[in-house]
Amino acid sequence: MSLRLFSISTSKLLTFFALLVTLSLHTYAAPIEIYQTGRQGDRLEPIQQLGRFAHTEHKLTIEPDQSYQTVVGFGGAFTEAGAHALSELSGEKRAQVLRDYFSPEGAHLTLTRTHIASCDFSLKNYTYAPVPGDVELKYFSIEPDQRFLLPMIKDSLAVEGADFKIMSSPWTAPPWMKTNNHWNGGELKKEYYSVFADYFVKYIQAYAKEGVDIWGLTPTNEPLGNNSSWESVHFSAEEMREFIGEHLGPTLDAAGLDMSIWAFDQNRDHEMLHWAETIYNDPVASSYVDGLAVHWYQSTVDVGGKNLDILHNKFPQKGIIHSEGCLDSIGNDEPIGDMLEDDWYWRAEATDWGFFWAPDKSHHPKYRPFYRYVRDLIQGFNHNLNGWIDWNLVLNSRGGPNHANNFCGAPILVDSGRDYVYYTPLYYAIAHFSKYVRPDAKRVGLSSSEDNPLWTTAFLNTDGSIVLVAFNPEERTTSFSLSTGGKNTVKLSIPGQALQTVIFR
Repeated sequence: MSLRLFSISTSKLLTFFALLVTLSLHTYAAPIEIYQTGRQGDRLEPIQQLGRFAHTEHKLTIEPDQSYQTVVGFGGAFTEAGAHALSELSGEKRAQVLRDYFSPEGAHLTLTRTHIASCDFSLKNYTYAPVPGDVELKYFSIEPDQRFLLPMIKDSLAVEGADFKIMSSPWTAPPWMKTNNHWNGGELKKEYYSVFADYFVKYIQAYAKEGVDIWGLTPTNEPLGNNSSWESVHFSAEEMREFIGEHLGPTLDAAGLDMSIWAFDQNRDHEMLHWAETIYNDPVASSYVDGLAVHWYQSTVDVGGKNLDILHNKFPQKGIIHSEGCLDSIGNDEPIGDMLEDDWYWRAEATDWGFFWAPDKSHHPKYRPFYRYVRDLIQGFNHNLNGWIDWNLVLNSRGGPNHANNFCGAPILVDSGRDYVYYTPLYYAIAHFSKYVRPDAKRVGLSSSEDNPLWTTAFLNTDGSIVLVAFNPEERTTSFSLSTGGKNTVKLSIPGQALQTVIFR
């Protein structure tokens, strides 16, 4: 089984969960499937109908007729760091990782991201236009991607049953186009706005020649900057509006390229509301933009639900994609260590790098990694996200490699020296969504009793299947009744610290 469903669970654990999890089919006649990941060892395990129980503590009702946003997809990012880490595995292990991410038997990811030229998770700084003053881009070349990054993307596309979109983002313009002539920081010179737009076209066309179609773009990653710690090019909201409306959009049109453009690409705090108003209130720029891309950093306490709702309610015709987020390593000087242990992901106060640098420490308490990851997925979609992209799909056991010494976690970590692949609990968490909530699904209404402790969200797929994703943050088992449209009731229980996906076919 390519998802490694039984890599940790034993027959004893299965017996244990058989005692905890019960399902009673009452009036619901359609097939039902339940999959579970939890602290006790389950990893997307199928939970079978085992018996009946009379009492349930809580009530959940799915309302399929209440339809909300459309799902674009779930996934993660291709980076040179991840591609390099994969390249050091044996061919068999590398191929298995890609199948486990992209095949229907695996997580079946549907939305990905990659970087245009170098980023902090590259092995070194590089650009596709290295010759200063080359305004015609005669020397443009994606050759730096040929060794690691492109092979990973192409091999992923070749996985049987793979079906995913690719969003691309530059971290910086070529340094010679910027006010500071440097990789980090600086602004794009006005005289190079049109050249930078041509740069995107050259990139898209070059990748297409390699058999890689780009679906979407952001004008730049984190336009507000990163304290000049690694590649960046700064834009104000007004400057990005001008770049999109007067240069990028028309240039793509002239080249016959139909791209989905997502503006902003920074943290989902109040700043994104200003950017949305600035860009969307310009009819020309707005016509080229499908929505905002947002990141999850600076939001340990406030997951951005209020801001996401304000944004959606003000501009309901525009989408919101979570384009980047990751768990942080404990420190940059040592191997990840605890991140290679399953229980760490449920442990209280396991991590938060923001705790060390944030001006307001109260907004960055340390957290349980699995809880935060699942919470942000569930609550993000309950607050109008259309898509979710993790940061690096794969990293090595140190959380790299990268030239910026900016190490972090990933759903899959590898130790090439031992030819070892570790599927973290986060891999299974995202698979709970990506495998069963498919593109063009609609989030649907979901109500519950007031004292319900579960974190829940629900979707209706285009094939008519209904999907509930529920997490129990408490220590004890919780039972609940679940109905669709007020009828067809089933009774379920979910162990403490467990995530379940329930599917009605």
